[in-house]
Amino acid sequence: MREAYPQTPRRRGAAYAIADTPLTMSEQTVAIVREALETFDTGDLERLYSLMHPDFEGHVSPELSAEPDTYRGREGIRRYFDSFREAFDEIRFHVEQLEDAGDAVVVGLRMTATGRLTGIIVEQRNAGVWTVLDGKLARIDTYATFADAQAAAHTGGSEKAAGR
Repeated sequence: MREAYPQTPRRRGAAYAIADTPLTMSEQTVAIVREALETFDTGDLERLYSLMHPDFEGHVSPELSAEPDTYRGREGIRRYFDSFREAFDEIRFHVEQLEDAGDAVVVGLRMTATGRLTGIIVEQRNAGVWTVLDGKLARIDTYATFADAQAAAHTGGSEKAAGR
């Protein structure tokens, strides 16, 4: 079941829907992921750290990178962004799809950037299962397609489905 999640007015520090009605747990998960995605796109690491669980892990799959890797905690996030900034300018993450999966959200992304040395614009589509724990972003598992991410989210967890 695919649902669209339009932007809703909210107060900083808490998730609220229209007329300040508290969101359900599932809606809160989507709101947290949406806020993290917006922050991810800006590259504001300090703000991103405030949204991350202390035990955060991000996994980049071999289908998406010549150097697949696991990024843990603040240092991992910094390393992830540094790897992009070495080669690219104008890095943007465009959300194309969101699907509520309970304590996780399946996210379809399109990343665009401009080669630092060449000026060539590059684009890559990928998907991920973004998991929230205790109101914080705890894990991102990436996949080559949205369908792969959906399957992982709906088969008992992204780790198990990805063979990690």
